[in-house]
Amino acid sequence: MSCGLQVDCPVNIQECLLSASNDGYHFIVTNTIHPNYTRFTLNKELSKLISRTDRILTGNDWNRLIVGILSRVNVDSEVKHIQEHSKKLLSQELGFTSHLGLPAVMLNIHQRRNSNLAQILYSKFIMGTNYQVWITLPMVHPTQFSPICTENEREDSWEWWNDLRRYCNFDKRLGLALEMPESEHMPTDLELQRWAGEPVKAVILPTHLFKLNQHKQPVLPRVHQDVIQKFLSIDVQYIIKGPVLDGTTYRQYNSYIHFLGKKLYQVSAMTEFVKGCEDYLQNPLQPLTEHLETMIYEVFERDQVKYVEYQRAIQKALEDLSSDIEVPIIMVVGAGRGPLVQATINASLIVQRKVKIYAVEKNPYAINTLEDRVQNEWGNQVILVNEDMRTYNPPEMADILVSELLGSFGDNELSPECLDGAQRFLKLGGISIPCSYSSFLAPFQSTKIFNEIRTNRPHDKTLESVYETPYVVHLVNYYQIAQSKELFTFTHPNWDENRTNERYKSLTFTTPQNCVLTGFLGFFETVLYKDVTLSINPQTHSTNMVSWFPIVFPLHEPVQLHEGNTIQISFWRSESADKVWYEWCLEAPVRGSIMNPNGRSYFIKKH
Repeated sequence: MSCGLQVDCPVNIQECLLSASNDGYHFIVTNTIHPNYTRFTLNKELSKLISRTDRILTGNDWNRLIVGILSRVNVDSEVKHIQEHSKKLLSQELGFTSHLGLPAVMLNIHQRRNSNLAQILYSKFIMGTNYQVWITLPMVHPTQFSPICTENEREDSWEWWNDLRRYCNFDKRLGLALEMPESEHMPTDLELQRWAGEPVKAVILPTHLFKLNQHKQPVLPRVHQDVIQKFLSIDVQYIIKGPVLDGTTYRQYNSYIHFLGKKLYQVSAMTEFVKGCEDYLQNPLQPLTEHLETMIYEVFERDQVKYVEYQRAIQKALEDLSSDIEVPIIMVVGAGRGPLVQATINASLIVQRKVKIYAVEKNPYAINTLEDRVQNEWGNQVILVNEDMRTYNPPEMADILVSELLGSFGDNELSPECLDGAQRFLKLGGISIPCSYSSFLAPFQSTKIFNEIRTNRPHDKTLESVYETPYVVHLVNYYQIAQSKELFTFTHPNWDENRTNERYKSLTFTTPQNCVLTGFLGFFETVLYKDVTLSINPQTHSTNMVSWFPIVFPLHEPVQLHEGNTIQISFWRSESADKVWYEWCLEAPVRGSIMNPNGRSYFIKKH
């Protein structure tokens, strides 16, 4: 955990840095312009001597160890001379910030209307400034609990922030520094979830929030620890602010924050598996047209939860097969490097029933691995077939068809098309594992993902096309606005002669609080067999399963939502002779255009 110390106007900034570093702090937060340098002028130009010389620190120290605090100005004042003077001061400070090479500056806002401020900041961003601006706000606005404020006078800190960042077109250089409130004025869980979907760069911890425990060490109440735990996943920094409590030193506060991070950080199979993937955009796999590589197979095979459930499903299916079938035929289609073949062998040993296994895999390089396993592990009970399951003509029919073709959205790796082609060698009354799967959608807010899509556009793609492309993402810095709802369902085997895998459905959601819609999250649930299921849907997520991340369907622009708004989306799954694609369209609260028409920006190849 990165922890900084806020020090107002240190007499000697070098000694202050050394002292903070000795106490374990990674940076200090202090005034960009020292207040000893008077800059107030009505009719004259600002003084050229504006602050201490930059030579007191090296450029590397300014760039790594100092976060600036901008002076309190009011560029949106209705008093003309205050407004003009404030603009001069702010412009000068931002210029000096750039000159020093500071990584970030903190700026307090004191009213909701900040159009002039936004215009100044956005102009700097457009010009290519290299520093971030952290807007400092209380996590809960004081008017929310003030005894003298009426209901109509209560303000929401999030609304202040939202207005400002919308003026600045959600620029990624604009972030948040949230000040932790008193324990009796904490945000609701819903409000906290919304803050967790914002670009929070720092959480400010005033020293008066700490209490002394029986060992005379400063500690935070449990309610504050819960908030810190919520922000651990998005890697915010913490800033200690204010005078120390009697008998304590700043070193103790820093040590406690690091202790708290270790105490609250929950290590699981998921955290180790996803390390380095946080909010990273990945293109969905196209396994029908691209041979998977060793690294991808290894990632899949590390998830033992999935294969344990597959083994349970195969075991139950074998137990349900008629005893008249002397040696059941099991075909594993899309066998990869063999984890499902191994699960099948394990299940047959458990039920003590001999089986004959066909492993069908089109990837010639994965066949190399399978050949080795046949020779050294499985023996002659496994027959290898290096063909596409959709065209393979087997010598005998299968009793059980086992596949591992699901993507993050269930059907987005063409499991329906593959299994419809493969079911021709499944006996009537045969069992498919999985036997069904459903996709789910949920609205979400994440300006982090919105900006990742906007700023990481490949040279060969238009801005329109990157927003019409779904991405697989391990989401961290996001807020899911409403619970997911079921979209499309596919069942196997599907003996309907008029079957089609094209789908259309419209879903509606209700907004629980004011927020911003940036896109929709996709999940899936699957029934492998009977009561054996797998799920990445948050409401039913399989414990410790890490094989799939959610899929993101973006919108071209963020959409402002108000509490009680209806969110409606229309969604299509379309296909042609050579490809499958999705189209989606926001219907409410505002109607957008249909995205990805005819698969112009993204499609899944059939061949």
